Amino acid sequence: MNLKTSAALIVGTLALPLAVMAQNIATVNGKPVPKARVDALVKQATKAGQPVTPELETQAKDQVVLREIFTQEAERQGIQNSKEFQDQLALVRQSVLLQTLFQTYAAKVQISDAEAKAEYDKIKGEQAGQEYHARHILVENEDDAKKLIAQIKAGGKFDELAKKNSKDTGSAENGGDLDWAKPATYVPEFSTALQKLKPGEMTDTPVKTQFGYHIIKLEEVRAAQFPAFDDVKEKLKENMKGEKVREYQEKLRKAAKTDYKFADETPARAPAGAPARAPTPAPAPAPAASK
Repeated sequence: MNLKTSAALIVGTLALPLAVMAQNIATVNGKPVPKARVDALVKQATKAGQPVTPELETQAKDQVVLREIFTQEAERQGIQNSKEFQDQLALVRQSVLLQTLFQTYAAKVQISDAEAKAEYDKIKGEQAGQEYHARHILVENEDDAKKLIAQIKAGGKFDELAKKNSKDTGSAENGGDLDWAKPATYVPEFSTALQKLKPGEMTDTPVKTQFGYHIIKLEEVRAAQFPAFDDVKEKLKENMKGEKVREYQEKLRKAAKTDYKFADETPARAPAGAPARAPTPAPAPAPAASK
């Protein structure tokens, strides 16, 4: 072996521990703490919208080292051998597997501009119509509502009376203002009375709903507003991609052989293991009548 070869071997031997050390951020009781854990923690934070800063990286390092300290103590006590730990570990493992499964599937889904535009036009068509800008005062009983109507007709200001008397606290602080909305947003009795008014008019008699008695004033009417396609294109694509993932989940449900019946199944429309459509979330409460 010549001198140059010997020197190269010595340098290589010295460099190896340095390279290994670079992959770790610390040691805890003689056990190395890999930098990969810090990278994974920072990645989680950035997915949640946090910017990568020196402070964030320092916090991540602190957390990783603390976790190693606490983990070693937990293992010293034998917690990892308990049934409770094993049960929770199985759930965590399952959650990570499912998250990765659906993220991997979503990454393969491509939504074209043409597909997004078709969905945009469909939604826009469904939401066409008129929007109403209204105010209301909601009270507990009919007599109180009649008295307020009389006060308004005598010159009282609608917005001031709404602030003082309406039990719909969300709109009361704004003078009963409900902003722009479609009539279908409200409960039927409210919607019917609203559409009979002309801009500037108020209901002559209290409108009874399940929430109490309303005095309704119509401010303005306009054609339903809709954002430009380019303004919502990316968000629309994400929603469509999410729908594709839900369809994939439904496909897996139907293909599974199981004797379990999901809550949204009925024997008449779906056999065991072939669940029907996922439950539809309850609609948001009507701005006016739901308060």
